[in-house]
Amino acid sequence: MSKLAVIKTGGKQYVVQEGQVLKIEKLAASEEKDFSFSQVLLVADEAGAIKIGNPFISGVEVSAELLKTGRAKKIRVVHYKSKTRQHKVYGHRQPFSQVKIKKIN
Repeated sequence: MSKLAVIKTGGKQYVVQEGQVLKIEKLAASEEKDFSFSQVLLVADEAGAIKIGNPFISGVEVSAELLKTGRAKKIRVVHYKSKTRQHKVYGHRQPFSQVKIKKIN
């Protein structure tokens, strides 16, 4: 087991390990290839030592690399009202950023 951390980004929390690739909410700074997450909630290492923040741990960052930015597959959203012959159908594609976790400092 390698080091793991819980980070907060895009209003969600993710459990990440070094070398992991994951899709998160789209990042505003999409031009930068390397960046870091400073909102770290928890860090655990191989020896079993655990640090828990209140709410964040100061001085700890998770560095990552932006692999690609895109949009997910289209989903259909249907609004339907019975007995009135009223319905509305539209699609939505959620933007995302795919990142690879490089190092947990």
